Formats: sequence, structure tokens, C-alpha cells
Amino acid sequence: MISYRVDDLDALLEQLTAAGIEPLDGPNDEPNGRFAWILDPEGNKLELWEPRDPD
Repeated sequence: MISYRVDDLDALLEQLTAAGIEPLDGPNDEPNGRFAWILDPEGNKLELWEPRDPD
């Protein structure tokens, strides 16, 4: 699996959905950030991670 750090997970998921790419899972809220997973055209699982802002 390949992991990508993103700035705005919700906006990216909207763009991906508009392009016909549906998330496999997520977005999930975790203590260290928000995560979602998609497949690339070759079938590789990609993790999208939006880190939490430090308090």
C-alpha cells in the first residue's frame, strides 16, 4: 500500500468521486488524523491521510 499525505481529504474525495473513483473505505477519524483508501488504475491500494492540526 502507498500512503499519501493530503491537505484537505474531503475536497480530494469530492474530486475523486466526480472523476468516478469511489473510496474503498473512509473517511475515518483516528487520533492521528483522517484516512480514506482508494485503488489506483493498476489495482494498488492507496491510503490518503490528512494529519490532525497540532493543538
